[in-house]
Amino acid sequence: MSAEKRNALGKGLSALLNDSNDVLPYKKPSSNNNNVGSNAEVNSLGSVNDIKLSEIEVNPFQPRTDFDEQALADLAASIKLQGLIQPITVRRVNAHQFQLISGERRLRASKIAGLTHIPAYVRTANDQQMLEMALIENIQRENLNAIEVALSFQRMLDEVGLKQEELGERVSKNRSTVTNYLRLLKLPPTIQASIRDGDITMGHARALITVEDPAQQLYIHQHIIQQGLSVRKVEEMVRDIQKSRTKKEGKQPEPVSFQIQKIQDDLASKFSTQVKLKLGSRGNGTIEIPFLSEDDLGRILEMLDW
Repeated sequence: MSAEKRNALGKGLSALLNDSNDVLPYKKPSSNNNNVGSNAEVNSLGSVNDIKLSEIEVNPFQPRTDFDEQALADLAASIKLQGLIQPITVRRVNAHQFQLISGERRLRASKIAGLTHIPAYVRTANDQQMLEMALIENIQRENLNAIEVALSFQRMLDEVGLKQEELGERVSKNRSTVTNYLRLLKLPPTIQASIRDGDITMGHARALITVEDPAQQLYIHQHIIQQGLSVRKVEEMVRDIQKSRTKKEGKQPEPVSFQIQKIQDDLASKFSTQVKLKLGSRGNGTIEIPFLSEDDLGRILEMLDW
């Protein structure tokens, strides 16, 4: 790897696009030009062009799915008043079609503002480069929730082929931070949804990750939601669980089969509590669904359509 390429790592989208070297000043097409409103005269790659909004398709690799409507409205109002200051970035698909590389929030707000054209950098990028550019821009420039960041990191590992060290350099984060985000994706879906929706914090999530049993994770998670537990209190609960486990004496129970474990995990996820499935020697058994309070019992009974 050359020194120049190493220096670009960790600088984000601008380093990948190298805007400072090849972008020409933006000039709106002259009103007496017969081709005004047409993309027929798109300038050379690296320049800023005025492109029809109707000819731009969104980036299929966009990791962000949730856009704040009020923030978009505020940006649209600013665009109406001052115009779009920062161009979006697109790649040409054919003579009259472009695909967004970065700037979907600006694109959406421009449509709300009623624009028909938008200033854009035109780039060449293959699908892998597009994915990396979109992911890096969103991680660094948008207020993604922790699960969206984790999913973006995972896609960069799986689809871009980066190692964790390289990923950390790309997004200017140390490896431990990247690892903590990725570990969120190992939590049960119910807990991931709470992180996504802001019901629990990254501190809560990091404490839950240290618990190996998904059913116990869900049990603690339910306490957090119902009782508003602090991160410190959750850490204490986790320590107590781990101490209790190490002090257990006698013969350990036989490990359950993959099928039974999956059923337990699915039920625990459904009821948001620690569910135990016990099988007898003749195929009979019991299902235990613990509850934390009368209200919690009512919630479970309602789910059972009691």
